[in-house]
Amino acid sequence: MRVLIVEDDPILRDGLSVGLKLAGFIPDAVATCGDADAALRASEYDAVVLDVMLPDGSGLDLLAERRRLKDPTPILLLTARDQIADRIAGLDAGADDYLGKPFDLDELAARVRAILRRGSGRASSVLQWADVTLDPATLTVRRDGRTVPLTRREFTLLRALMERPGTVLGKSALEEALYGWQEGVESNAVEVHIHHLRSKIGPGVVETVRGVGYRVGTEI
Repeated sequence: MRVLIVEDDPILRDGLSVGLKLAGFIPDAVATCGDADAALRASEYDAVVLDVMLPDGSGLDLLAERRRLKDPTPILLLTARDQIADRIAGLDAGADDYLGKPFDLDELAARVRAILRRGSGRASSVLQWADVTLDPATLTVRRDGRTVPLTRREFTLLRALMERPGTVLGKSALEEALYGWQEGVESNAVEVHIHHLRSKIGPGVVETVRGVGYRVGTEI
């Protein structure tokens, strides 16, 4: 799942990128309101981690503008200002959660998973399809009780498909889910990952809709 990080401190920005990548997310990172606005207009993100104090304006203004545009993307505010009044202002402006600096990266990842879960209307982050279980918190997949060892890309691919059971996802949509904007994508990357995923998880899970894309298949 793709997450946009908006943070002007380069050390913290890099740390957030590494931490969220290790937690199973695909992060893109920018340093200003202007770059964040351009990124949100150009791409679809599953969530945004947004610093309040930015060099070209306030993250609260960017948040308010996204909500004015009816953008429902879950947004977590991240700021050194941790007073009650700041929390209230951020939440009233449309933020889904609020985390003060300093913070723990594991807690941040958990909060991102929580706002994604609430946004999708699920009571649990764990995804279940037939005898396949995927847990984003532990980055584990099990089928019929056995653990299926997957690479980060394979896990992300399966998660994207299981997030939308029955929905056919085309190659471009899966590339969006798998790669950030700074990563090169080979022309057959999705097909290679699908092949490896099928070989590990077994038959009957990932179905090809010829000429359209892939989906979680008919339950077995």
